[in-house]
Amino acid sequence: MFASTSSDGTVCVWELVFPLTSNGDCKLSCLDSFSVGSKSMVALSMAELPGCSGQIVLAMGGLDNKIHLYCGGRTKKFIHSCELKGHTDWIRSLDFSLPVSINGEVNNIFLVSSSQDKCIRIWKMALRSSMPNGHGIYRKEESSLASYIEGPVLVAGSSSFQISLESLLIGHEDWVYSVVWQPPLVASTEGDAYYQPQSILSASMDKTMMIWQPEKTSGVWMNVVTVGELSHCALGFYGGHWSPNGDSILAHGYGGSFHLWKNVGDDNWLTQKVPSGHFASVTDIAWGRSGDYIISASHDQTTRIYAPWKVEASLQDGEFWYEIARPQVHGHDINCMTVVHSKGNHRFVGGADEKVARVFEAPSSFLKTLSNATLQKSCYAGDDLTSVQILGANMSALGLSQKPIYAQAVHETPDTNGADGLDTFETVPDAVPTVFTEPPIEDQLAWHTLWPESHKLYGHGNELFSLCCDHRGELVASSCKAQSTAVAEVWLWQVGSWKAVGRLQSHSLTVTQMEFSHDDNFLLTVSRDRQFSVFTITRTGTGEISYSLLVRQEGHKRIIWSCSWNPHGHEFATGSRDKTVKLWAVDKESSSVRQLMTLPQLTSSVTALSWVGLPNRRNDGILTVGMENGQIELWSLSYNRQDNGSIVVPDFAATLLVRVDPFICHASTVNRLAWRKNEQDHKSLQLASCGADNCVRVFDVTVE
Repeated sequence: MFASTSSDGTVCVWELVFPLTSNGDCKLSCLDSFSVGSKSMVALSMAELPGCSGQIVLAMGGLDNKIHLYCGGRTKKFIHSCELKGHTDWIRSLDFSLPVSINGEVNNIFLVSSSQDKCIRIWKMALRSSMPNGHGIYRKEESSLASYIEGPVLVAGSSSFQISLESLLIGHEDWVYSVVWQPPLVASTEGDAYYQPQSILSASMDKTMMIWQPEKTSGVWMNVVTVGELSHCALGFYGGHWSPNGDSILAHGYGGSFHLWKNVGDDNWLTQKVPSGHFASVTDIAWGRSGDYIISASHDQTTRIYAPWKVEASLQDGEFWYEIARPQVHGHDINCMTVVHSKGNHRFVGGADEKVARVFEAPSSFLKTLSNATLQKSCYAGDDLTSVQILGANMSALGLSQKPIYAQAVHETPDTNGADGLDTFETVPDAVPTVFTEPPIEDQLAWHTLWPESHKLYGHGNELFSLCCDHRGELVASSCKAQSTAVAEVWLWQVGSWKAVGRLQSHSLTVTQMEFSHDDNFLLTVSRDRQFSVFTITRTGTGEISYSLLVRQEGHKRIIWSCSWNPHGHEFATGSRDKTVKLWAVDKESSSVRQLMTLPQLTSSVTALSWVGLPNRRNDGILTVGMENGQIELWSLSYNRQDNGSIVVPDFAATLLVRVDPFICHASTVNRLAWRKNEQDHKSLQLASCGADNCVRVFDVTVE
């Protein structure tokens, strides 16, 4: 049996009957439903009363600051029995214990409650008497102080329970969101008897979890363990849970972040590694320049870096991916990013719901952490690692710019909070850049793995929407949300000086995606105006950039969301809301683009494309198609080239290779697809994808 509560002011009691055979069906039925009025219930807990066969008590608490107790059973309606008063704010959590043995009799049960009044209350329900004739219970004593102290009486069928306040636990400094008893443990080797330790776990918005136990001699409930996060950027904990055997505790906080502690002995609770990820739509994704990591951007206002953490002489099979850094924690939703493929330090450019693009550069702490993760001596291409003098970055007070922390500045410890040392909204604690020898935990990721911001790129008139970098690492292209030709122009930025070197006008609405050709001679743009444009990019010997519009053409009947170049030629694919993927070839001599073919109609809008070439097979490739319904398909493309390099259209063929199992695809729109550069293993490829379901996924693709 279980109960559910809703904001419509109703509480339902359900019965779930499990099948007798493995292939049978579960039967779910509603036993009872009743209204609780305009002030809805937030927390529920059910238990079977000791000493009463089939009698079940249902406790509920919510917006009226009271705990309401109902009694009933599988065949009986639930009847309101009594109320428990004491909390002065909303009740957030309730939990019944198993029957407790006191003086050799198992006739007692405890109920623990937590509230926004920062307090935890333990209520004792003791079997008082049993009336064989089933009549009601009445108090024989007169109204006295003792009767008020004892509390109300719960009548359950022919039995009654005296309810009293066992203990009031005060220790948290903010709302207590959850309280839960430690799960029962096996008491015998046969596994047929259980006992429940007298131990309560509480989680609060004050960023701590506490374990409460009664003191052995006096029986007074005490706080025996306190764990928590010291990070100022965490809002607090929304709930806590025990592991089945009680040796680990798990908290969940803002953004779905997990925080795990394990008891390694003698109440020594140590933090443990947990999974992490975005908590809003993931808008863009790219492989690092070396292919050692993935960087993703999201509407949760963060960019995150994931990498497989390798262990020397590891006996475990497969790779285990972890979030190893959170280079940008921003104040706006992040719409796009691109990795800069130039020599030297790792860099990326991010664009959010603002008119400025921001350039970030890897600090030395990240480079050393990445070296530990990949078991490589240095992940810094070019100069020696010691040339990177920036250790990390600090968050500004408004959460927009990230200021560098220099190596020489670490030895100086000025009083940043002024003479009084008060922590105000204008002062933010300093980050402590750390080189990690094992995957970092949430508290470290949120604050100590930021990348410093090196440049701001001003120019666009609206919020940024798309970014891309050429393969040489010399140019970055950016676009913004637009409803006119002047605003829809694409800006070109020179890597290094970060000056604007071009403004490309062609489209009349937002440019949704851009990509440079494999030889960087062309820039392809697709737009909401249903057209695609191909620009020629020419570089002079002095480093100057010239550009011209080669062709603009209407490619689809609906918005074009995505595009991708053939890595071995001047062919490209476009994907649209009209559920089609079209393949095109650029003819530079005639300044035209001709259509090669259209893939068969797909089941949903095409939102992401990525074309990968197969090593040593220049006339073959794989085109990955991501759709609005979360599906991913892999198409094999094969073609023959003439002597002048152009493709013979009749010989161009496309075959559906794989329709990825929906259970391992995204549950919502696929926003971006990216293949990992792999020059060693010609048989194994890796595909990264991100989507509106908040997920980043990595697929292993084996080429036969």
